Amino acid sequence: MSGELPVESFYDLSRPTDTAVSPDGQTVAFTVAESDPDEDERVASLYVVPTDGSREPHRLTRLPGASSPTWSPDGSRLAFVAARDEDVSRRVGRQDDDSDDEDAAEADASAESDGDDDASGEDDVDGDDDSDEATAGPNSDEPKPQVWCFDLELGGDATQLTSLDEGVSEFDWSPDGNRLVVSSRDPTEEEQEYLEQRKDGGPIETERLQHKVNGVGWTDEVTTYLFVVDLDTGETERLDEATAAGPMSDASGLQPAWGPNDRIAYVTSDADEPDDTFVTDLFLIDPDGSNVEKVTAGDRFLGGPKWSPDGTQVAFVSGDPENWYVPSEIHVADLDTDELRSLSESLDRTVAMGAGPQWASDDELYTPVADGGKSRLVRLTPDADAPKRVFEAQGDYRAIQALDVGGDHASLVVSDPNEGWDIYSLSLDDIDATDEAEAESFKRLSALNTVVVDEYEMPQTRRVTYESDGWEVEGIVYAPADFDFDDPDPLPTIVAIHGGPMSYDEPEFRFEHPIFTSRGYLVFRPNYRGGTSYGREFAEELRGQWGTAEVADIVAGVEDLADRGWTDPDRVFGHGFSYGGIAQGYLVTQTDLLTAAVPEHGIYDLRSDYGNGDSRLWTEHEFGTPWENPDTIDAASAITDAGNIDTPLLVMAGGQDWRCPPTQSEQLYVAAKSQGVDAKLVVYPDEHHAVSNPERATHRLEQILDWYERHDPAVEVEE
Repeated sequence: MSGELPVESFYDLSRPTDTAVSPDGQTVAFTVAESDPDEDERVASLYVVPTDGSREPHRLTRLPGASSPTWSPDGSRLAFVAARDEDVSRRVGRQDDDSDDEDAAEADASAESDGDDDASGEDDVDGDDDSDEATAGPNSDEPKPQVWCFDLELGGDATQLTSLDEGVSEFDWSPDGNRLVVSSRDPTEEEQEYLEQRKDGGPIETERLQHKVNGVGWTDEVTTYLFVVDLDTGETERLDEATAAGPMSDASGLQPAWGPNDRIAYVTSDADEPDDTFVTDLFLIDPDGSNVEKVTAGDRFLGGPKWSPDGTQVAFVSGDPENWYVPSEIHVADLDTDELRSLSESLDRTVAMGAGPQWASDDELYTPVADGGKSRLVRLTPDADAPKRVFEAQGDYRAIQALDVGGDHASLVVSDPNEGWDIYSLSLDDIDATDEAEAESFKRLSALNTVVVDEYEMPQTRRVTYESDGWEVEGIVYAPADFDFDDPDPLPTIVAIHGGPMSYDEPEFRFEHPIFTSRGYLVFRPNYRGGTSYGREFAEELRGQWGTAEVADIVAGVEDLADRGWTDPDRVFGHGFSYGGIAQGYLVTQTDLLTAAVPEHGIYDLRSDYGNGDSRLWTEHEFGTPWENPDTIDAASAITDAGNIDTPLLVMAGGQDWRCPPTQSEQLYVAAKSQGVDAKLVVYPDEHHAVSNPERATHRLEQILDWYERHDPAVEVEE
């Protein structure tokens, strides 16, 4: 094994994102984000691999960009979204004059209705996603995302299935495989003029209450609709009643799902002021735009609708629209009885981030949940039997980060601290296996990161528990490969704080871990109160009281590691993104725990943050408004205690971060610098609430490592 893992190895990382099992359960399609060093960007490619692991994954796409792989109902075709140059078959050939005139007239008419949307990248609350696929925005001259399709029986290159002017953001197949339902923006003539002048650098004009969305930018009044596309004729029909609305709709879309009963499910808000509520509802509509039905009751936040195989039920994720500390649940709407019920409420565990329901049959479905610092699978039944935790064979030291079910198989994205991210398959017959020896069908289908994990030593991983204010708190420790837990020499320790705060840490592969451990650091990830995966009571300890319970839990965790002899208490360094940055603001204003801190993409003054980004509603629901509850808001703002800062600060931000605006990082930096504290500010001008551009991602890690070394009392730095 080699020594220190080079920061430049980031370019060698491949991360699977979407996964989809074919209807017969025999093939897995998945996308992988990889680095293109020449273009300095992360690009996604589409692969397929048999679920029995009989051959290596096969790369289907040779052009950059692919997302949302979706099998046709008969499994013969595989569609996906990509921003490519127009299909050559749509550009060649000559038509007679009559047909030219007729097509031009149809194009003019369709311009009134066939608008579209750019495909937004995943909006990562915690800033940890390093698979940022470049897409064409609404004001870009680059190709817009469209639906493309491989015919796996005939072979050949992908065929373009849609050609909407503004692009396609999401889609699903009809039951007969002859049509698609897609989401797309459709600007009016006046709105199109505005978009054109914005493209040319004109002024931003908006009357939206939600005037910004992270990863999207400034919002506008252009409506996103559902459209039905006939694949034989190319005819596109707009469903006028199916429109996107809500504060996050520019990123979350309509989430269309076409059911076996030929009804289309989608999610939107019908509130009088949709930008002023997180409440969304489940709607059904016929493919011709008629027979709109509101299924849910207007009191929840919904997502990810999935039809049962017989088309009589729709399952979806449901959460409290005002209290995000309450565990989200899987709900089912029974269309025959009009009954709505939760299938997972009794678990007191939230649905895992980005997960949703996966039907295995009409009376059985699965989903990953966050359970005790681990994403793990549960079986749910619509007849309200108690949820059952399954697949103990997963073990305690790897994470399930995505799940799809098709036929008699499941595909999973698994993150292993020592192996990286990979695609696995599992027969549903083995889903109750308690150890890997029993799960004969559990197969690793890819080995995406061997160039990194096989050449360099990966960290040892341990779970630890400790007491804090009468609570048992758990954390994850990553240590150098040669560290002796039983006879330790204390190590410099990096306290890595998860975002959210409604999130959690679990044993998984993150590039930072071996970067740090290969240089002799211990990494500690505390699952502090306020985080999810330990139940509602544990999470709600922090609601409306930022800078309290989590500070106590982080300090207690470091003290526990010092008592074990693992941590050198004089060499403790802060690390964390989003709420991980926010928490460091409290640590450096309330404690002397940290030798040096690196708060990234955080919020430090809730009063001045109000209305600057896309989090206004979250602030109001948890703290109220600055004019109604100024004391509560100020108490949760680290900036009000900035006079206590004496910890060296490397403050980092994204110039286009509308979740935690860069002005917040500027405030913290100036507050420290003006008092003579050693401080440095790094802003990445074009980054959102993440840093995934490869050159910037490596620069970020170099800055962090340099800062720790510069302020490590055991390291002599040359002047």
